[in-house]
Amino acid sequence: MFVDIAKISVKAGKGGNGSVAFRREKYEPMGGPAGGDGGDGGSIILAADEGLRTLMDFRYKRHYQAENGEDGRGKKQYGSDGKDLVLKVPTGTLVKDEETNIILADLKTHGQKFVVARGGRGGKGNTKFKNSIRRTPRFAEPGTKGEVREIILELKLLADVGLVGFPNVGKSTILASITSAKPKIANYHFTTLKPNLGVVSIGEGHSYVLADIPGLIEGASEGAGLGLEFLRHVERTKLLLHVIDASGQEDRDPIEDFYKINEELKQYSDKLTDKSQIIVLNKIDLPEVKENLERIKKELSEKYEIIEVSAATSEGLDLLKKRAYERLTQIEEEIEFIDELEIESFYDRRERDTIVVTKEDDYYLAEGDFLERLVNSTNFDDFESFSNFQKVLIDKGVIDKLRELGATEGDLISVCGVEFDFVD
Repeated sequence: MFVDIAKISVKAGKGGNGSVAFRREKYEPMGGPAGGDGGDGGSIILAADEGLRTLMDFRYKRHYQAENGEDGRGKKQYGSDGKDLVLKVPTGTLVKDEETNIILADLKTHGQKFVVARGGRGGKGNTKFKNSIRRTPRFAEPGTKGEVREIILELKLLADVGLVGFPNVGKSTILASITSAKPKIANYHFTTLKPNLGVVSIGEGHSYVLADIPGLIEGASEGAGLGLEFLRHVERTKLLLHVIDASGQEDRDPIEDFYKINEELKQYSDKLTDKSQIIVLNKIDLPEVKENLERIKKELSEKYEIIEVSAATSEGLDLLKKRAYERLTQIEEEIEFIDELEIESFYDRRERDTIVVTKEDDYYLAEGDFLERLVNSTNFDDFESFSNFQKVLIDKGVIDKLRELGATEGDLISVCGVEFDFVD
């Protein structure tokens, strides 16, 4: 079974909590704080592997979670970091954020890696909060949460040349004849239900990858047949071999079929219209071809290179192999279909330390991810911990924002659900 799209949920590990501890050894009456930091949570990493061909495994398991970091311990012992979880995907896999549909990564080379969900940071132990004034801090910092996101994995075949055309025009037979691929071949529509790849060898050190792209019929760009499932694979190719049944069997007009397929390519993506094409007139061994050849050449030869072949008798296939290779060498680089401005690094999309201060009637609210972490790390029953909480609010400008909104002595303030009276 060929699977080229999958939706999965990934959750990175939580950072371990910092520890509150003190040295209490004999002969060390002033031992001081000794709480260690928590370990960082494990991240989830996608790695491209050229040995994989489908996204099948992600159809059976959709939820992935990395290890949490260990909590810190006494005697300044740090918690160990959680292990990263590495998920292997086929080369040619696009990674999209499910919520925004923004492309996060394009894994086109073997071994390429992308951190799709980064683990939370470990919290600091109370040792890190000691200073010349605060000698025995009785609070520590909790670990932050790991990133959670829904992503879509979309596989686009990495082929140099693509075979396109209506079903039953001989694409699979051509692929089998000039490569070692063994596609299913029969005389009915949609024999090919998955893209097939093969390597065309021109000589020592000279070869290219050829793909049979199935499922293209009229209306493919709107979902007819198998079109939408496989049109995405055309995007990766540098050159198209547009196969036409020159015999006009099944009461089809070869020229009309050619324009219909090109229209579907254009409807799917305007960029596909710029892709180089060679027209391959197949089945020239059949007697009824003669009446169509001149008409086809007259219509299309000025704009396109035309090669006549017979997949059944192998006539013209050697020429086709060589001409496709020569055309590839003339194409300087692969057309890039991903706007680089749309590719966002995960690290640019992680949680921002945004602080929002608002007023509702006579009630003041201060919220944000940073403040939530601050509240969780504060021991409000401990004077030093609460003093540190107040100092951070001042340093981050929260108190100034409250004053700007009109907060005065005694007004009720809520910081991430924790209420207290405003003291100016």
